[in-house]
Amino acid sequence: GRVLEQRELGSQRNKATMDGGHFLVEDIFMVQYKDKDGKKFDKVSRIQAQSETFGMNLTLDVAVDVYPMEEGVYFTMALAKTLRKDGKPDQGYFEQEAFDSHADDFEYVTRGKVFKFHQDKKDRSSPVSIFVSCGGLLMNLRGEPAQLGDIDVDTHLYILIRKNS
Repeated sequence: GRVLEQRELGSQRNKATMDGGHFLVEDIFMVQYKDKDGKKFDKVSRIQAQSETFGMNLTLDVAVDVYPMEEGVYFTMALAKTLRKDGKPDQGYFEQEAFDSHADDFEYVTRGKVFKFHQDKKDRSSPVSIFVSCGGLLMNLRGEPAQLGDIDVDTHLYILIRKNS
């Protein structure tokens, strides 16, 4: 199952690249914890997940009233600067049927802004953490500079998620 999904992920990544769209990050994650430190809000859960290919650590607030997430679930997450598959900048909001959209290939899409980027200043090969706010819902993604080094503070990102069956 997992190897097949990784092959499928690779072919989807190649398809996205061939279509001209570009994901800054794309990987399969597994939810390890949901609300580990207790539930703070009725309609939001904080998940912690580990990626399969690049070993990234993700902490993400999810609006579980519209997109339930449970421990043990595998999902694909991609980060993009635009929803447009042709790679052109978009208006910063979703326009249904205005263009071929990456949103059509995912189940949960949110947009946020990188407000913090952290890396040990003395060791440029040390892991990188990016912090994104999506209208109060937060994401922290930690990984190697090769995966996250091209993402800067004040960058607007789309977080695209779909569960893997």
